[in-house]
Amino acid sequence: MELRISLVLTTALLLGSPGPAPLALAGVGASFGFRRGAGFLAGILVGLLVVITLVGAGLGTLFSTYPSIKMICQLAAGGYLLFVAYKIATAQGGIADQAGQAPVFKDGFILNLVNPKAYAAFLAIFANNMLQAQSPLASAMMTGAVCFGVAVVVDTLWMAAGAKLRPLFAKPQQAKWLRLIFASALAMSVVIALAD
Repeated sequence: MELRISLVLTTALLLGSPGPAPLALAGVGASFGFRRGAGFLAGILVGLLVVITLVGAGLGTLFSTYPSIKMICQLAAGGYLLFVAYKIATAQGGIADQAGQAPVFKDGFILNLVNPKAYAAFLAIFANNMLQAQSPLASAMMTGAVCFGVAVVVDTLWMAAGAKLRPLFAKPQQAKWLRLIFASALAMSVVIALAD
C-alpha cells in the first residue's frame, strides 16, 4: 500500500508540475473553454498512454544503449514544442474571436507524443516506483494503469483551471497577455527539459 501511495504522489507531482502538456491544457481551457477543449484533452491522454506503453516496454533501455537516438528525439520534440509556443504567442484577437480554431484530438496526441517531460517523468517513475507483481509485464501494466489514472485527474484539473480563467481574458489585449504568458512558460519548460 505504501508503494502505491508513493507512486500516486510521485506521478501527480511529476505530471502536475507546469510543463508542455499542463500549460497547453490550461491555455486551451482559457482560450476555448472546457467543452471545446475536450478533444484536445483526449488527445493528450491517449498520447500519454502511448508514452507510458513505450517506456514500460523498454524505451529507457534503448535510450541508454543508444544515447544519440535519445538526443535526436529530444531535439525534435523540443523543436516541435517551441513551434507550438510560437503559434500560441502569435495568435491574434481576443478569446471571443477564436471561434473555430480550438485544438483537436490530433493536436493533443502529437503534443504529448513528442513531449520530453512525459518520457523523462515515466522513465523516472518506472525506474523508482514500479509496483510489484508476479511478472515484469504485470508490474509494468499495474504501474502504467495507476499512472494513467492519475494523469486523467491531473490533466482534467489543468484544463478546468484554464477554463476558470477564461472570463478574465475576454478582451484582445488581455488575451494577448494570456497567450504570451502560456507560450513563454511552455518555451521555458522545453528549455528546462532539454537542459536535463
